[in-house]
Amino acid sequence: MTWQYPAMADNDSRSGMRYDSDAIRDYVTRTHAGHDTALAQAFAVPADMPAIQVGPSEGKLLFLLARMIGAKQIVEVGTLAGYSAIHLARALPPGGMLHTIEFEPSHAKVAQANIDAAGLGSVVTLHVGAGRDVLPTLAGPFDLVFIDADKINYDFYGTWAIEHVRRGGLVIGDNAYLFGELVDDSDRGRAMRAFHELVAAACDSVCVPTPDGLVIGVKK
Repeated sequence: MTWQYPAMADNDSRSGMRYDSDAIRDYVTRTHAGHDTALAQAFAVPADMPAIQVGPSEGKLLFLLARMIGAKQIVEVGTLAGYSAIHLARALPPGGMLHTIEFEPSHAKVAQANIDAAGLGSVVTLHVGAGRDVLPTLAGPFDLVFIDADKINYDFYGTWAIEHVRRGGLVIGDNAYLFGELVDDSDRGRAMRAFHELVAAACDSVCVPTPDGLVIGVKK
């Protein structure tokens, strides 16, 4: 009798084939990354705000990564409605602080209300302005920097993050596939590729194959 192995990882999955589906994604989201009232409120952005926040699983991953390294000082570039900020702030230990930066004042107003409703106003400082202007005013070192903002400036944000994150800290960047434009000959494509290469050179890194890619680097 010849033993037949059950279905396992194969060449198709190793080459990138995915076995998920809407039903599978819905199940694992409900099981591992469900929303309480505060997260649901921040995830449900107003009609006049773009729904470009991270997904539930990516948000939970940010929380877990921050907790795993004991991140006490965190910077987020790109607040939107505060969804990822709530995840990151909930991972803070006593005495920790999250600095989050939002360019659009109307978005910042919504985010502040959501952060306050989550009971996190005392551990989150929301800066309104351009990342290029706000980041130089922040004094590190930081344990984690999460970038999810204007893509044309990812190379600037990545350089700043690498300079200001402690050794063993994390540099994380969302939309790392650039909506399918990563290898395009464009200013945004070049900026995002520069971000990838900066992180790869300064960190032990990987690009996790989330729907639009998530770069995670541990600073050497």
